[in-house]
Amino acid sequence: MDLGVGLPSTIPAATGADIVTWAREADAAGFASVGTLDRVVYGNHETIPTLAAAAAVTNRVRLTTAILIAPYRGNGALLAKQLATVDSFSEGRLTVGIAVGGRPDDYQSTGADFDGRGAVFDAQLTRFREIWGAAARGEQGVIGPAPVQAGGPPLLIGGMSKAAVRRVLQHGAGWIAGGGGLPVFTQGAERVRQAWSEAGREGTPRFASLAYYALGPDATSLAESYLHDYYAFAGDRARAISAGALTSEGAIKDTVAQFAEAGCHELLLFPSSANVDQLRRLADITQG
Repeated sequence: MDLGVGLPSTIPAATGADIVTWAREADAAGFASVGTLDRVVYGNHETIPTLAAAAAVTNRVRLTTAILIAPYRGNGALLAKQLATVDSFSEGRLTVGIAVGGRPDDYQSTGADFDGRGAVFDAQLTRFREIWGAAARGEQGVIGPAPVQAGGPPLLIGGMSKAAVRRVLQHGAGWIAGGGGLPVFTQGAERVRQAWSEAGREGTPRFASLAYYALGPDATSLAESYLHDYYAFAGDRARAISAGALTSEGAIKDTVAQFAEAGCHELLLFPSSANVDQLRRLADITQG
C-alpha cells in the first residue's frame, strides 16, 4: 500500500511557506503522495493552486486531491484545464479524488445549486473526458494543455451512494473514501468491487482513503482543537472524528496495516498541526 501525507493546507494557521516546506520534505522523506482537503467556507488554502505550488517544489511524490469538490466550481471545461495544468506542472503525478460534497455553506457561498450538484457533477465528468481526449470545443478547437497522463489524470470518485458507484464505473479509475475510518472504507470498497466485476470492467479499481493524525506530547489536544473546529458543521460527529485521530506510533502502525489488509492502495494521513515536526515524526514511524 502506498502511504501519503496530507499537506497542512486546511489548517488555518498554516502559511504558504509552511505548505511548501511540507511538500519538499514529504518528497525527500519518501512518502508516496501528498494530499489536499477541499472546502470554501473555512480559513484554508485553495486546493488547485496549492497542488500547483507542491508540483513546482517536488520531483517524485504524487499529488492527490482527497477530495476535490467539483460541482461548486461550475465550469467543467475550466476545471479540466486547471487539472491538466497541474498534471503538466507535475509531469504526470496528479491523481484526482473527486466528489459532490455535502456542505451546503460551500455551495451557498459560491452561488451554486446544492440540490442539483449531482447533475452538474455528471456533466463535468463527461466534459473532462471530452477535453482530455482532445475533443474540439467550439470554434477555437482543442482546450489544452494536453494532460501528461494519457486520457487525463486518473479519477477516484468519492461517495457512498448508488450514483457514486455508477460514476466510478463510467468515469473512474477507482474509489476514494473520506475520513470515516476503516468500516466506511471496507463497506464502500466492497460495493465498488462487486459493481466493477458485474459491469465487466477490465483490471481492478484503485482504492484510496484518508485518516487524521497528531503526534508528540500534545497529540490529543492538537487533534481535538483542529478537528472539532474543522468539523464543527457536523455537530456530534466532530467528536467521533476527533476521537478517531491517530495519536501514537502504535495507532498509526496498526491503522496502516489494517487498511492494507482491507485492500486499500493509498492511505493519506492528514496532520492536525502545520508544525513540520509533525511530518518528521510521521516519517520516523513510517519511512524508516
